[in-house]
Amino acid sequence: MTPPQVGGDYDYVIVGAGTAGCVLANRLSANPRNRVLLLEAGKSDNYHWVHIPVGYLYCIGNPRTDWMMQTAAEPGLNGRSLAYPRGKVLGGCSSVNGMIYMRGQAADYDHWRQLGNTGWGWDDVLPYFLRSEDHHAGNSRMHRCGGEWKVQKQRLRWDILRAVQEGAREFGIEPREDFNDGDNEGSGFFEVNQNNGVRWNTAKGFLRPAMKRPNLRVLTEAMADTLLFAGKRVTGVRFRHRGRTLDATANAEVILAAGAINSPKILELSGVGRPDVLDRQGIDLRHEIPGVGENLQDHLQIRTVFKVRNAKTLNTMANSLIGKAAIAMEYGIKRSGPMSMAPSQFGIFTKSDPSLETPDLEYHVQPLSTDRLGDPLHPFPAITVSVCNLRPESVGDCHITTADSEAQPLIRLNYLSAERDKDVAVKSVLQARQIMSARALAPYAPEEILPGPATSDRSDLIKAVGNIATTIFHPVGTCKMGTDAMAVVDPQLRVHGLQGLRIADASIMPKIVSGNTASPTIMIAEKAADIILKHSATDL
Repeated sequence: MTPPQVGGDYDYVIVGAGTAGCVLANRLSANPRNRVLLLEAGKSDNYHWVHIPVGYLYCIGNPRTDWMMQTAAEPGLNGRSLAYPRGKVLGGCSSVNGMIYMRGQAADYDHWRQLGNTGWGWDDVLPYFLRSEDHHAGNSRMHRCGGEWKVQKQRLRWDILRAVQEGAREFGIEPREDFNDGDNEGSGFFEVNQNNGVRWNTAKGFLRPAMKRPNLRVLTEAMADTLLFAGKRVTGVRFRHRGRTLDATANAEVILAAGAINSPKILELSGVGRPDVLDRQGIDLRHEIPGVGENLQDHLQIRTVFKVRNAKTLNTMANSLIGKAAIAMEYGIKRSGPMSMAPSQFGIFTKSDPSLETPDLEYHVQPLSTDRLGDPLHPFPAITVSVCNLRPESVGDCHITTADSEAQPLIRLNYLSAERDKDVAVKSVLQARQIMSARALAPYAPEEILPGPATSDRSDLIKAVGNIATTIFHPVGTCKMGTDAMAVVDPQLRVHGLQGLRIADASIMPKIVSGNTASPTIMIAEKAADIILKHSATDL
């Protein structure tokens, strides 16, 4: 028996109301003739900790807002398995992430173009960054105000972070006003996706205004099971919604926007991917694409921690009832202070080797510290100087291990499997130590407690990094764009060899960008919507 339709046929069915899906729903439903269905497996973002910036601490690891995924045991991390947060609400990861506004480097996108992805160079994608931006500084050559994606300055100040900036300057890392003009080398305070001290996610910016339109239907708690086919054409999506199995038909296109973990999962559950993966789960091969679930890339973060003196940090502020009350009062009255802060306030982009053309390291410096993410703050003043390799050579994969759509796939990042990544990891720890030895930081008497000053030779440092490094939650690449044998989508984001199906999320990145991934994902969705609407117009 064929499951009943949900409100009849649609022109577009979008799977995933995350960072990309909310943008697509807005743009595709702007034409009242387009009937659009947006399916989200999670719940509404109507949850207070989503909107208070420091609430990311209570959203990650919370089954109300996080899919609670885990990586496989990682040999490069000494056998550790990492928690792998993914947003389980409208807005997806833009509802639980670090709120940092970052485009990446111009060279990232020019490299995409050089890989055969015509139309994806820096000059091609910059207009799509600008299209949705609402920048605090107003209109300029590199920024725009009036769009849906708010970009503001942070609403707090830490003297110890200013000292780190001066310390970095002693080693040739100059302050930078704008990390988003295509060259992010230097140091500065991150701009954030907030609105007057409140998190700004894509659900607020893009989806809420569009939900007033009668031609857009949004279903939460709608888990996609499989794509529907007529030959090599994708005709819709079968999904479960509150105990019922339903079909939604797409007369024009289905767009997967479920993210770098779940978009390849849906393809594989639908019989699209590597034959060996599907055969192991008893799924009939419908269309072979060997690259599905391959090419998984992420930024690994090494958290060095330094105890300091004579400095105000969150550790000491939040470790007393009076301090906590003061923090809450400041946020309640002014929407400022520690409750308004992003996980990282201050950043540095620099090189692990002076021979490189562009920075390959990103520092996230935080006025707080713990032994491990999620643990209580230390009872003494300290800062965390996290550093990640922006262009890792280690590549992993992500594949289903069952035909059950409720189960998470096996996520293998293969962190530090490439020798160069080990070299960069060692160099980055040594560089962090050097910055913290600067004269500007002498009044704070920095004392390294992670990984520890006794760790000095290469083999010991690599082992120590394996013990303390963690993901910064930037998975990309599992449905990569390109024209080679391992590409899943073409530069128009059409799945190779199929009709009626595109993918528009971080999974299509052929190479990870040199920075945080939320805003590049919005750019991808903006460009995808433009491609789809132009294609639709030519069919009329």
